[in-house]
Amino acid sequence: MLAAIRARWSDRNWRLGWSFALPGLMLLAIVMGFPLAYALVLSVSSMTLLKPQLLPLVGLKNFATMLSDPLFWQALWLTVRYSATTVIGEFVVGLGVALMLNRTVRMKPVYFAVLTIPMAMSPISVALVWRMLLQPNLGIANHLLESAGLPRLDWLGTPGMALGTMVAIDIWQQTSFVVLILAAGLAALPREPYEAAEVDGAKPWQQFVYITLPMLRPVAAITVIIQLINEFRTYDLPFVLTRGGPGNATEVLSLFAYRRAFLGLSLNEGAAAAFVLLMIVLILTVIFFAVLERVRPEGERA
Repeated sequence: MLAAIRARWSDRNWRLGWSFALPGLMLLAIVMGFPLAYALVLSVSSMTLLKPQLLPLVGLKNFATMLSDPLFWQALWLTVRYSATTVIGEFVVGLGVALMLNRTVRMKPVYFAVLTIPMAMSPISVALVWRMLLQPNLGIANHLLESAGLPRLDWLGTPGMALGTMVAIDIWQQTSFVVLILAAGLAALPREPYEAAEVDGAKPWQQFVYITLPMLRPVAAITVIIQLINEFRTYDLPFVLTRGGPGNATEVLSLFAYRRAFLGLSLNEGAAAAFVLLMIVLILTVIFFAVLERVRPEGERA
């Protein structure tokens, strides 16, 4: 081990790389390390908004209290459902749009510019716009339904419909990112396998199943993992659209932590819930880097 460290340190490029990275890493440790450490202490303390003091420390009691709460497991299961549904929807729609753009020759930059508009908008802005469009009495969505002779819908006020509406809005915004990544992956695929398949008489769907999908798998895997991480820690969209309602129908785990900390006055239990969410995101991040390392070409691996 020591020999390996000495060999690394004797490498001029390795020392130069660390010299450039160290200031940024130190700043990152200060900016992120202190709040993270304080939140960890908060999660094992007895601090509430009614009793604002850290001591006495209670160990894992806050985690045990939170894990024994049925609302926590409901929020966790809802987060899993929400994340899985949105990621699958974004990938399916994004792949379809990326395949169409890959076959388009004219005005492709215009199409890409239009597709980036939802992605360029902040989730808060997207949620506010859609909340106005879906307003039960004055929203344009219900006005169009009435014009077509259909009844009004309470898009965000019905338990069964609120989650589906939130998923659809999330897919509308986030699909642009998936399209851009998959379109770049499709553009980088070699043409030789397709030319050979055409000579052999392969149909378009056979080329897609046996050539496109296997070669696109590394890009697709990375895209899915990145989006899964983003969706698991989502907060702003459900907060602005529904505040977790009606009831707890759209209360994802991040919103559960917020409610427990500030509305339930239990900062310690809210911090514990936030750390559980952090652990889940870290696990997904480890999976992401494992997938990234697995799909890299052999010659590029360290």
